[in-house]
Amino acid sequence: MIRYAKLLLPFDLKAMQTEILGTGSEWQPHINKYHYSGSWTVISLRSPGGSYKNIIPDLLGENDFMDTIYMDQFPSVKKLLQKLNCPVMSARFLNLQAGAIIKQHTDNELAFEKGEARLHFPVFTNPGVEFYSEEERIYLQEGECWYLNANLPHRVANKGNTDRIHLVVDCKVNNWLKDLIVSSGQAAFKPEGEVNKNDLLNMIRNLRDHHSETSDKLADKLEQQLKQATMDHNVI
Repeated sequence: MIRYAKLLLPFDLKAMQTEILGTGSEWQPHINKYHYSGSWTVISLRSPGGSYKNIIPDLLGENDFMDTIYMDQFPSVKKLLQKLNCPVMSARFLNLQAGAIIKQHTDNELAFEKGEARLHFPVFTNPGVEFYSEEERIYLQEGECWYLNANLPHRVANKGNTDRIHLVVDCKVNNWLKDLIVSSGQAAFKPEGEVNKNDLLNMIRNLRDHHSETSDKLADKLEQQLKQATMDHNVI
């Protein structure tokens, strides 16, 4: 299982920052108030049915994902989404304001291995933001892109004096996104109780196809995991 991975997906940070500061879009309070304290707000740019009031990316089998009326205010986001060669579901700005915390929680089934991936693009942050996946702190810097396994316990605290704003994009996993994630030079793996041998072999094969030092090292790591799982009889 991949816990997180830093991805090579650059975007126009300055343009996105300028668009956010000049936006007339409505920031709406996140509805899961049990999971946070302080101010945590959302601008929905792409949602089920295309409603800007729909800030939760839950399709429920009723509507297709569509751009909201706010998308046109953010050309930098439209440009970035066009670069993603995979099906894009939701796109939102999430603002965790100074002093706010998101309590530890999980987003069920939202993981690369489950067919969906959540990508974070930090737009505004500060050194006082503490993001933890399980018990490991991950440092997410402005202008970067990270895949974060939301199916694992995670939490955030903004202990700084400025807002922390991320563009958060939920995608369907296809071969392009799979290759991008598994070939990351900064990825963390979590051993599972049972390892699917075919999945691991496919990941190893994809990594070897990249013919780079980084991908070969990750393939070596996965081969070691497969070997250990075989010895422990945890392969399915």
